[in-house]
Amino acid sequence: MPHPRPLTILVVTVCFAPGEHADWFAASEKVNDLLHANGTPARRYHVRHRPLLGWLTRWFAYFLLDAARRFGAVTRAAGGRKSRLDLTGTAATAAQDAAQRWRAWNTHVAAITKPARPWEHYLAQHHADPTKVSLAEARRRFEQQPHVLAMLAHTLDPYELSVYQAGEATYAALYWRKALIGDALITTDGQLLLPASDSIADRFRFLNAACTYLRSLRSNARLCAIAIA
Repeated sequence: MPHPRPLTILVVTVCFAPGEHADWFAASEKVNDLLHANGTPARRYHVRHRPLLGWLTRWFAYFLLDAARRFGAVTRAAGGRKSRLDLTGTAATAAQDAAQRWRAWNTHVAAITKPARPWEHYLAQHHADPTKVSLAEARRRFEQQPHVLAMLAHTLDPYELSVYQAGEATYAALYWRKALIGDALITTDGQLLLPASDSIADRFRFLNAACTYLRSLRSNARLCAIAIA
């Protein structure tokens, strides 16, 4: 059963400037230096195959980090040169998967049960008077709502309720950004970008800024996604 959670970092995207030595070990060192955590490569990115040369490049893993193959062809990687990563395809797949979850919620939960108050409402009650409303009591009040129970029954995360209620486009927008960025980003000059808090609004602010930064990188810059162990 999901629990209310503080700001968590599960995947970090590490950026390397063109010409800088870049592999998953170097990326892990940056993660360890800034977050004091260890990690392993996360194969999150689709690999790009150009229209004319794709029939040839699909068999080679050059300029890629920790590439995975399917029937011999390179399909996914934990990172590599930006020009070799299919960022558009990665985002599109994540958006499609998120849209399917939202439609399942809309059909099996929203259409059947009454709307519920999101977790943030009960968390605010706890922060306003912790002696009167403990964290456990706030959780109990939130999870006793039929709408939330229905989400748990369909293995949907009720602590994302506010994003579900914001609509399909908003929910999908959150997840295609997360597919590209993860939960944190380390820039080429070693800056750590993070959400200010675990709130959805702060996540969007962070992801929007990180996506803008990612678009600004040259095509021969390199990326590496690291999953925190």
